[in-house]
Parts: sequence; structure tokens; C-alpha cells
Amino acid sequence: MGGKDSIEQEEIYSKVLRAGRRTYFFDVRSTKAGDYYLTVTESKKFTNDDGSFHYKKHKIYLYKEDFSAFKDNLDDMMNYIIDEKGEEVISERHQKDFKKEDEVQKVETTESFTNVSFDDI
Repeated sequence: MGGKDSIEQEEIYSKVLRAGRRTYFFDVRSTKAGDYYLTVTESKKFTNDDGSFHYKKHKIYLYKEDFSAFKDNLDDMMNYIIDEKGEEVISERHQKDFKKEDEVQKVETTESFTNVSFDDI
């Protein structure tokens, strides 16, 4: 078997988290020695101009000896983000605001065209 097949051993336990265009796969796998480790894979869907699509995947391998420090750092980073920016997703709010601004611009543009007199040209 190739290098990739020998690295990724048997899946023991899996969970999937779908989040919009991204999907996260959490997989417990077994080493050849029979110990367990975790892989976390982010898969993101991209659509091409012709309508076809492809996925880009990023994977991390997390071993038991790193669990505690990894969890501490992850908790710390997530708490920092929530403390600094709150739980609201700013990009979603920004998109709503952007759409409102775009609608206002369309209305203003339409109004400016309706007030034009051909006698003024």
C-alpha cells in the first residue's frame, strides 16, 4: 500500500460537523501498535465557474500526548474570541448590513434617474 494508506489506519469512531460550505470530520483511528489518535479534517466545497465543484481538505493529526495542551490552547483561544467579539458572527451581520446598504443605493440611484428631465440635457 502507498504512504497515505499506511499512515491512516482503521477508523474506530467518527463524527461529522456540517457548517455551511465546510464540513469537519473527527475520526478516532488506530495505530499499528493498537493505540488511538485523532484526525480532524476540514473539507470545504468550491464551485467552479462552469458549475462543477471540488473540495479542498486540510487535516491535522492529534496524538494523546498532546491532548491536554491542545485542549488548553483551544479553550483559551475560543474564550479569547468570545470575550473580545461576543458570540454573534460578525460576517453574517456584515452581510445583512451590506445587503441593506446595497438596497438603499439602488433606491437612491433609481430616484435620481426618475428626477432627470430631458429638457435639462
